[in-house]
Amino acid sequence: MTRPPIPEQKARKKNRALLFIIGLGGLITLGLGAIIIGYSALNWTYENTPRDVSTEAVVFDVPRGSGLSSIASRLEADGLIANADIFKLVTRLRGNQAKFKAGEFSVTPGSMASIYDQLADGRAILYPFTAPEGVTSAQIVRALDGVVTLVDDNPAVPAEGTLLPETYLTPRGMTQSALIEKMTAAQTELIDALWDNRAPNLPFKTKAEAVILASVVEKETGVGMERDMVAGLFVNRLRRGMRLQSDPTIIYGITQGEPIGRRIYQSEIDRVTDWNTYQIVGLPKTPICNPGAQAIRAVLNPAQTEMLYFVADGTGGHAFAKTLAEHNRNVAKWRKIQRERGLR
Repeated sequence: MTRPPIPEQKARKKNRALLFIIGLGGLITLGLGAIIIGYSALNWTYENTPRDVSTEAVVFDVPRGSGLSSIASRLEADGLIANADIFKLVTRLRGNQAKFKAGEFSVTPGSMASIYDQLADGRAILYPFTAPEGVTSAQIVRALDGVVTLVDDNPAVPAEGTLLPETYLTPRGMTQSALIEKMTAAQTELIDALWDNRAPNLPFKTKAEAVILASVVEKETGVGMERDMVAGLFVNRLRRGMRLQSDPTIIYGITQGEPIGRRIYQSEIDRVTDWNTYQIVGLPKTPICNPGAQAIRAVLNPAQTEMLYFVADGTGGHAFAKTLAEHNRNVAKWRKIQRERGLR
């Protein structure tokens, strides 16, 4: 027969359970304290700027696709942080490991926290690339091959006249295709913004036709102040059913826009191509270059003029005329200048 426990035994068991609970609570408290102390120490190390740190900024490259481990290892190797493991651990604990951006950054040495902020929130160093007005798409793509900060991903040559020539700022590691997409989007955005405010009764109906005419205007003059006048002159000719008779359209039909380095032969003027506006009525089949913003604006709001003819005047600009007789006199003056300069 089992005897019931006496009061003293009950008390001892109760005390042991209580001591166990107290001991366990103490261990948990010590553990939590150790974790807090350890995390505080990690954070102090992460947030603290080392003594005698340099104040001179250095360039640090984050290649596309780099992970936290490779970034931390390179930061330590470059002397920008003291401990890659602490950098990785605190960055992960804060949930920031996915916030790094690819690019080249100007980094000023300091705490690990400041290094992280400069890489995750800072602006990458940008390099300019200028696409000149009036060049072909093939020429722009070739020019990209000479930009060492861009990644050559062998982009296809975009359709003629679909890029907006201007200066673009690009980070190191950007692909050539990405820059081409940016240039394409910039032209689309520009034309969309200008289209609804175009002059009434223009002799073309679509944005694509506007770009074609703008490309001819672009190739006909390098003098900015003349673009509106040249655009107005070509609009007049289109309205009257006259051929544009633009020399650059002859060249495009021969070389697809590559320079020929000589005068145009009569046989080439007489040759029928989809671009030769001495032989076809209306606009060329496609643009003959990538026109700049000023040329696009000019054809959408051309100068109000009665001019129908123009020829070089020897100063880099053109002499404009309303009548063929006046134009022929201007041509004679230009031919004389050419002879005096030994040009043929």
